[in-house]
Amino acid sequence: MSLVRRVLSVNVAQTQPMMIEGRRILTGIGKRPVGSPDMPTRVAVKALGLEGDEQADLTVHGGVSKAVYAYPHEHYAFWETVRAQAGVQEWGAPLPIGLPGENLTITGLLESDAYIGDLLKFPDCTLAISEPRRPCYKFAAVMGFPQALKMMAQSGWCGFYLSVRVPGTIAAGEPFELIRGPQEVSIADLFRAKMRKEAA
Repeated sequence: MSLVRRVLSVNVAQTQPMMIEGRRILTGIGKRPVGSPDMPTRVAVKALGLEGDEQADLTVHGGVSKAVYAYPHEHYAFWETVRAQAGVQEWGAPLPIGLPGENLTITGLLESDAYIGDLLKFPDCTLAISEPRRPCYKFAAVMGFPQALKMMAQSGWCGFYLSVRVPGTIAAGEPFELIRGPQEVSIADLFRAKMRKEAA
C-alpha cells in the first residue's frame, strides 16, 4: 500500500436519469473529476457535501454522516482487471477516475486501517470516517457487469463515507493527515459484519 496519504482526485456530479435493468433511475453516481493534481481546482466542502455534488438517494449517500464518499485508488487495478475479464473494458485501459462513484479518490488508507471516528485532516478542512459503503445495483450498472456487487462484498473494497468536522475547501493533489480516533471498529470489520447480516 502507498504510504503517501493524499487525495488524487476530487469528483462531483449532478443527478441525472440512467436506465438500469429497464428502469429509468435518477442517480448522482456519475462522478467526474474537478481539476487535477497538475491543475488543482479548489472545491468547497460544506456540512452536507461538496459544492456542485448531488445525491439522488439520501439513504445511500448524503446527509450529515455520509456527506462525502472516499475510495482508495489502490483498488482501481483490481476493477480494471475484472472489467476487462467481463468484456466491458479494454485490457490495459485505465479505470476512469470517479467511476466507482466516489467524491474523493485517495491513496494511503485502506478499509482495514480506517476506523470509525478517525479524522482525515486536509490543509483546509477536516473529515471524519463514519461508515462503509454498501454495494448497490447502481454500482453494478456503472461497472458494467452484475457480478461487481458480489466482488465488492467478497473483497471488502467498499470505500468509506465521511462526515464534515471542519468545513473549508479541498483540491486534487493535497495530502492529508490521519488522526486516530478510538480505533474500536474498522471499516473492513463493520463492512463484513453488515454483509454477513444481509446474507443471513
